[in-house]
Amino acid sequence: MTTTSASTPQTLIEKIATAHTPGRDGPALAGNIITIRPRHVMTHDNTSAVMGKFKAITSGAAAGKIHDPRQPVFAIDHDIQNMSPENLGKYAKIEAFAREQGVDFYPAGTGISHQVMVEEGYVVPGSMVVGSDSHSNLYGAIAALGTPIVRTDAAAIWATGETWWQVPQVARVSLTGALLQGVVGKDVIIALCGLFNHDEVLNHAVEFVSGGGAGGGDGIASLTMDQRMSIANMTTEWGGLAGVFPFDEVLLDFLYERAGYLADRYGDAARYRRADVDEWFANRLTADDDAHYAVELTLDLGTVIPHVSGPDHVKVMHALPEIEKSRVRINKAYLLSCVNARLEDLTAAARVVEGKKVAEGVEFYVAAASANIQKQAEEQGTWQTLLDAGAIPLPPGCGTCIGLGAGTLEPGEVAISATNRNFKGRMGSRDAQAYLGSPAVVAASAVAGYICSPTAFDDVKAKTTIAVRGPRKREGGAVEIIEGFPKKVAGRALWLPVDNLNTDGIYSGKLTYRDDVTDEEMAAASMANYDPKFNEIAREGDVIVAGRNFGTGSSREQAATCLKLRGIRCVIAASFSETYKRNAFNNGFIVFECPELVDHLRSALSPSPPGGGAGGEGDPTIVGPNIEIDYERSIIACDGKEFAFGALSTTAQELIVAGGAENLVRQRLAEAVA
Repeated sequence: MTTTSASTPQTLIEKIATAHTPGRDGPALAGNIITIRPRHVMTHDNTSAVMGKFKAITSGAAAGKIHDPRQPVFAIDHDIQNMSPENLGKYAKIEAFAREQGVDFYPAGTGISHQVMVEEGYVVPGSMVVGSDSHSNLYGAIAALGTPIVRTDAAAIWATGETWWQVPQVARVSLTGALLQGVVGKDVIIALCGLFNHDEVLNHAVEFVSGGGAGGGDGIASLTMDQRMSIANMTTEWGGLAGVFPFDEVLLDFLYERAGYLADRYGDAARYRRADVDEWFANRLTADDDAHYAVELTLDLGTVIPHVSGPDHVKVMHALPEIEKSRVRINKAYLLSCVNARLEDLTAAARVVEGKKVAEGVEFYVAAASANIQKQAEEQGTWQTLLDAGAIPLPPGCGTCIGLGAGTLEPGEVAISATNRNFKGRMGSRDAQAYLGSPAVVAASAVAGYICSPTAFDDVKAKTTIAVRGPRKREGGAVEIIEGFPKKVAGRALWLPVDNLNTDGIYSGKLTYRDDVTDEEMAAASMANYDPKFNEIAREGDVIVAGRNFGTGSSREQAATCLKLRGIRCVIAASFSETYKRNAFNNGFIVFECPELVDHLRSALSPSPPGGGAGGEGDPTIVGPNIEIDYERSIIACDGKEFAFGALSTTAQELIVAGGAENLVRQRLAEAVA
């Protein structure tokens, strides 16, 4: 492990992560690769895919038993309208597996998985709860560290209780003032996505804090729990890996209410009680005063008015006063999904449509986030009000939000939706258009037949500030190198003078879904779309050095494995796509950041190398100087200079030595059996 001090000031997110690591990697600080042991891991319809991975890596080890059956939760929610024998058979297999393993299982119709995790008491303040779904960020509303993982990670957690995680850089977002009447959490997150739309929080974890404000109010304290869940959920679309709110009195009251529900339903088996809530509140985690934040943003809630995003893009927004003038006609309206289908959302929509009818030619689809929420809406009359206006009910689940089930968009149609994504083709035809808005805006638009708000607002300019502090400086040196991991390596630097090199450039999509590609063919395909001459230039033992956001684009694992097979020692970049980095280490391939080396080579070799060496102006691959990487000291020697990089932790080294995550899990299982 490194010499990083445990007393280093930490953000709230770093503290929660530290509490969920075995500790062999030192404290969880931004940039460190650590082992995590989350409180729970959620999977939904993709449980069947994780089952396949789990069975493959645990064959012959402990009879394929889940390490801790209390840790996983299976909640079916995505394709629940699909009554085909194949889909029902898949669900039956998941349920049977859950029963066999003793895992909690929630069948189709219970509700959207993230809502179920909160309702049923799996998410608690200060916990780390992961899910094999990108909207696991929602758990941050409960002052928990909720973050998505991939299926390999889920299988690893089932098998050992652990997986690896790189602690992200942390952004601090101060919310000041108080919301205007008629403005809700969905408007806040749409505003944040649109106002800060230059990757300010890309691959960061976001901490929301209150900032007071001259206009009165106390920021976060004025936000309801339903509003916080909407905001935390869509930090995903903003580019964040988590969105965490503090543990305050609003959350305290919410947890008291949930504790009562759990006690009534489960009695002595309730997952927590009021006394537990009191203890959590008394010992709640908070960020250190001098903790480091890579970027600090502020938004005055009193200057937020309803906006819509789109079409086809979350980060393109329009103020309601502006878009109302265009009278954008709609064919469909949707009030559903994990971001906006809770009781507060349904109630807001019902108030708008009460005594009115959905416009002719418009279909208005409604689904509650859970069966419990639908029952509450029915009991208070909200559900019937929506139906009386002409809303079309759907079962509590995902469905249309991801282009499944009834009501998907047809070619040429336009929709307004209270969902979290409006990417082209996501909710149906690629030739349709989708806008995102709040439940009230969706309801008002359904009645009017065009995008509008139920309340008139002046078009005001939002008040924001931004301060960029830069990534936490990662400490190197004094690293203990485990057996099998090299202390030093050397090779030529292959300088790729580009930012945002995508996975299509690294490994062609034409080969991605072919199962018959040999290792030799995969190696030969490396970088072919980026530079057809790459394989003529590259030699075994070379080190690729590239710019920002290396490996952006699709999640294909072959973009990492092809370089490993080609004999590339590692990739060094100014920054990486988090998915690419995860795929690399999961397959035993080293990647790490060293922005200073990147800046040096950019200056020395671009646009052409000094002395007329290999390459030339405009060349996509330039042969640079020899470099030596000292992993023990976390130093790169190049051109007589030394460049420090973040130390590779014990966990990172173990992944490389084992040849990837699945092999590491097998190794640990074998050791446990022995």
